[in-house]
Amino acid sequence: MVDITPLLAFRWSPRAFDPDAELTGDEAASLLEAARWAPSAGNTQPWRFALGHRHDETWKRILVSLPTDDQRWARDAAALVLGAHIAAHSQRPPVSHGHPERATRPQGGPQRATRPQGDPERAAYDLGQAMAHLVVQATALGLHAHQLTDFDRVALRADLDLPAEVRPLSVTAVGRLGDPFRLPEELRRRETGLRRRHPAHALLLR
Repeated sequence: MVDITPLLAFRWSPRAFDPDAELTGDEAASLLEAARWAPSAGNTQPWRFALGHRHDETWKRILVSLPTDDQRWARDAAALVLGAHIAAHSQRPPVSHGHPERATRPQGGPQRATRPQGDPERAAYDLGQAMAHLVVQATALGLHAHQLTDFDRVALRADLDLPAEVRPLSVTAVGRLGDPFRLPEELRRRETGLRRRHPAHALLLR
């Protein structure tokens, strides 16, 4: 296997979390700080988070938005993090001189393709990078994280009273490893099975 940094090599997505372990305030701050410094197109930083610690109101509202099968193990996580992005984040409009409908462009060379303000694909991409930073930082702290995108976004938006422009996209369970034998049998088999990935050459388009 090609060598990669241990922070990436040791990262995986468990379902068995320690139901007694807590996420400290310093750990939570460290995770959010890592996410805050993720790359961002135009430095727009469209990501937004809701962090619930086990059994507080935010945690409960996030938990009940998950499918029943996932609630079985996510309830043992020390924290649940909602990852969302701004659908229409503000961008600086092009500067025009002399004509109100004409923006100035640099002379010569290829022109940059324009994208609509608040482009949702770009915002979702940035959020993904922020969550990746958060997960790697969790590994550095001896924590583990399991990300989910299957949850009731409409209900959770209402339960958390999110602003209209905020788009929930993922939920991440964070905590310390627990005993896999506490899991239901079918989840235990998945928890203890071999991790598999496509070989790198199969991912190359050319």
